[in-house]
Amino acid sequence: MRTDIYVNYDGTCEDAFRFYEQHLGGKVTGLTTHANGPMSGRLPEAWRDKVLHARLELGNAVLMGADIPGAEPMRSAYVTLTLDTAAEAERVYALLADGGQIFMKLETTFFASRFAQLRDRFGTSWMLLHEHPAR
Repeated sequence: MRTDIYVNYDGTCEDAFRFYEQHLGGKVTGLTTHANGPMSGRLPEAWRDKVLHARLELGNAVLMGADIPGAEPMRSAYVTLTLDTAAEAERVYALLADGGQIFMKLETTFFASRFAQLRDRFGTSWMLLHEHPAR
């Protein structure tokens, strides 16, 4: 069994996945637009080029997504990135926080040398974590 993550967007799925691919080292391995889907004839013209299903390999996980009219940013779940170094946590935090909303700024906690919670400009909620080195 494997757990993957599925995120809905209100028209920015491709932009988000391309951004994650470019800046987080992911790889988009699938992207189908609504125009190529089974309901293409029943969609408003503006949604034909929006994403019906996308797949991004990111680290050892898969992030999938779609554009859904009226989709709201995720509120109760976070895509969690466990980063290898504090410097990488700081880089990713700066990248994802740009134009986004910070819930908890990047800081040291009792369980991590770096930890943050934020929502990026595409509406994806992220938890960033660099654990304390083993003692």
